Amino acid sequence: MNHSSTLRAGLITGALLLAATLAADTLVLRDGRRIQGQLISIRDGVIEFQEGAGGRVGRVSREDVFSIEFGRERFDRNDRNDSYNQGQRGRPRGLRERQMMVVANVAWTDTNIDVSSGQNLYFESSGEIRWGPNRRAGPAGEGNSPNNPNRPMPNRAGASLIGRVGDSRDYFFIGDDREGIRMRSSGRLYLGINDDNLQDNSGYFTVIVYH
Repeated sequence: MNHSSTLRAGLITGALLLAATLAADTLVLRDGRRIQGQLISIRDGVIEFQEGAGGRVGRVSREDVFSIEFGRERFDRNDRNDSYNQGQRGRPRGLRERQMMVVANVAWTDTNIDVSSGQNLYFESSGEIRWGPNRRAGPAGEGNSPNNPNRPMPNRAGASLIGRVGDSRDYFFIGDDREGIRMRSSGRLYLGINDDNLQDNSGYFTVIVYH
């Protein structure tokens, strides 16, 4: 058995013990098997995945993975609270939606959405990333984050969710805001993390884009 197969087998064993975990993410392997746990990062073609709550961390080649299902997002969307419902009221009905993960150690995530100048987009973001020793943040970023001229958006909170259109450096802040954001240019939409050092990051944000 090769190294990749050994790691995969170990993950599968842990997954069988955690089948009842409601908030688990799930790796769906190309051979049809499913692994429950929590996605940590995607780096250099390798998916780092933690088994269950506080279990050991294993690594699986992206070539062996068919898809990733986000259990936490499914749970959240079936258990809406009042603040969500209030935030939803300003979003027009009938918009298309696309769900994706924005991995903390990837510079820019291609949403596969093309936008037009003047178009309003709406974002629903959740999750938490680790972006340095003992530093965690949600989509809004680190509270009271100091200005850092090396970040894409120096005056915005570190580790916050940001966006750009095409190859432009005209970045815009998203955070956890669910109000409409008007696009200033046309092109492909990318999402990223407002951080100047991505190498020590792990985790991801789950983002739904309404367009």
